[in-house]
Amino acid sequence: MAEILLGVTGGAAAFKAVSLASLLRKSGHTVNCILTEAATEFVTPVQFSAVSGMPCYTDLFSSQPAVSIPHITLTDNLDLMIVAPATAHFIARAALGLGDDLLTSAFLACSSPVLIAPAMNTRMWNNPAVQSNASILSSRGIRFAGPVSGKLACGTTGDGRLMEPSDIAEICFNILDGGGVL
Repeated sequence: MAEILLGVTGGAAAFKAVSLASLLRKSGHTVNCILTEAATEFVTPVQFSAVSGMPCYTDLFSSQPAVSIPHITLTDNLDLMIVAPATAHFIARAALGLGDDLLTSAFLACSSPVLIAPAMNTRMWNNPAVQSNASILSSRGIRFAGPVSGKLACGTTGDGRLMEPSDIAEICFNILDGGGVL
């Protein structure tokens, strides 16, 4: 089965990434997880370790890393990298090529397909800067899953909602099976 790296950023939809990790593992895939510092305000590394059966990584410079040079080691032999949810902040850093934490450094070191599942307020998603950054990433071959329209954490309804974990998982399976452009 496939080696998958799931990156989780600090958005209100981070809790859905736990279900995504679980679905991917139940499908027989190996799932390593990276949580940004902001993600740990919404979910815990223990949750991801429990559902993935693997250590969860949070720090580029851990005093006791489970793997040496984690941003490189975690992307070796990787079949797919997923970032879900992906905040506007992550999308901007990825578009600019910034590697200032474990997740963005792993993103830059990744040579496998990458799927980004954005989640943010509608006004943020529709902001020209965010759209430009998403377009830059798309032009580099990064695939996007959503966002979709629906009720948002702020109480409004519109584009910006994270796709359901089962829908993201289906897109992942399609990519892993050699599926075409999304």
